[in-house]
Amino acid sequence: MDSRTPTIVAIGSSAAEVKEDDSLKPEESPAPFVQHTRDFGLIPIPKHLRYHPDKPFHFGLGLNIAFGFASTFIVSNLYYCQPLLIQFAHSFGVDYNAVSRIPTLIQAGYATGLLLISPLGDLLPRRPIILLTVFLSTTLSIGLAVTSNLHVFEGLSYLVGVATVTPQILIPLAADLAPPERRASAISVVFSGLLFGILIARVLSGIIAEFSSWRVVYYFSIGVQTLVLLGAYILLPDYPAKNINVTYFAILRSMAKFAVTEPILIQATLVNFASAACFSSFWVTLTFLLGEPPFNYSTLVIGLFGLVGMAGVCFGPLVGYVIDKLVPWYASLCSITFCLVFQSVQTGAGGVSVAAVIIAAFGLDVTRQMIQVSLTTAAFSISTAARARLNAVLILGIFIGQVMGTSLGTLVFTKYGWRAAAALNLGLGGAQLILLLARGPHVSRWKWYGYEGGLEWKRSRAKPVPGTEPANAAAGVAPAEANAGEAVGGGGVDELSAPEMKRGEDTASSVAKDSVLGVEMNPARSGGV
Repeated sequence: MDSRTPTIVAIGSSAAEVKEDDSLKPEESPAPFVQHTRDFGLIPIPKHLRYHPDKPFHFGLGLNIAFGFASTFIVSNLYYCQPLLIQFAHSFGVDYNAVSRIPTLIQAGYATGLLLISPLGDLLPRRPIILLTVFLSTTLSIGLAVTSNLHVFEGLSYLVGVATVTPQILIPLAADLAPPERRASAISVVFSGLLFGILIARVLSGIIAEFSSWRVVYYFSIGVQTLVLLGAYILLPDYPAKNINVTYFAILRSMAKFAVTEPILIQATLVNFASAACFSSFWVTLTFLLGEPPFNYSTLVIGLFGLVGMAGVCFGPLVGYVIDKLVPWYASLCSITFCLVFQSVQTGAGGVSVAAVIIAAFGLDVTRQMIQVSLTTAAFSISTAARARLNAVLILGIFIGQVMGTSLGTLVFTKYGWRAAAALNLGLGGAQLILLLARGPHVSRWKWYGYEGGLEWKRSRAKPVPGTEPANAAAGVAPAEANAGEAVGGGGVDELSAPEMKRGEDTASSVAKDSVLGVEMNPARSGGV
């Protein structure tokens, strides 16, 4: 029996019961907000890091730099082993062919983590994922430092690679937490940390092993990863999950669909592939170039050329600032153009002048950062709720490009010499330019090639690309209906209401297609670049 009182209307001497008055119905109150206070249900989260929809997190420069620091010393796990292969062979009593599997296994583990773990950033809160992956990579590194069995070392190397995906969770998180006008700058700082780790790991590993044992390298790794773990616990905000009522396999399935149905993402992945192949080919063949006449440099001097690359990495924040002012397509165009210039210098004089080598090494590091950040910024505009998956597709393209560039560059250099290897890199730069120019800066989301929407280069004056999320939109999350009101709303910046976020039929079309791809989106709180 309904306890609500119906409206009674008198007609003459009789009364008739009519339809209930809707105004008398009690309003349904939203589920109360329940704050998440513990990681893994056990470890208390510091109060200032607990998410609350009325108190958005401030993503300042300090936290951004902390993200970059974490990326540096986590991604280093992938590269410590490369200068140590001779010492591994002596220590384990095997030949060089046996230890050559170690870099391959750790890279294979990294690819596995990119494919299976990094997409979890779109499904689960990022803080516990990051804490768990850093804890696992630190713990597994202890095994690397103490084992005396090659097969155990190989198995642990694979698992360390799987757990070394923390930077690829931090990059989308930085994009979500940063204000829209500073998003490219935030991504560039994290990516600078990533590149810095790739370059510094080999230098540190070689120097430490030169004066002590290879095991000390892994003790050092354990120490810095422990610092990262403590820093993550103290500094990392508890940003809530962005998607609800979505299964893990639906996330993986939608990532595969993104990889073949999104022209913006496919263009960015192909350009990244060619850029990464060019970058890795240059740095691998540089060792051969500097070790033979006319240079004849020692291994230590060749290793110090990594410092030139590190100097280029320091320009990362400036690169991000420039990209924030430009339409991402134009930032990519500038990067590729300068890359071609630096590769031309290397092709013309790299084998006879060390100055040409230094100029090319510095320039390629700067342009590599610029192309990576601009392409990531463009791809992230597809869907706020799918940034972890979009980033995973981009990084997998980079990974495959690095593998191809390393093998192909080495083959060309050993057979045809330094100029042919430099010409190969120049050709890869040309391929990047062709891929970019095939699709203009303001083409709608679903168009595969061509030009439309004008040629405006300044982001502040450019209209949103049809079908993508507006550049000034804030990041947000879908309401956690299945979690009894836990953690609703956006996390790093102010939320926008549904009327504010409504951008017409193109945005509605975008949201509809995201739903087809398995993305649980809240159109009232979506945001992009």
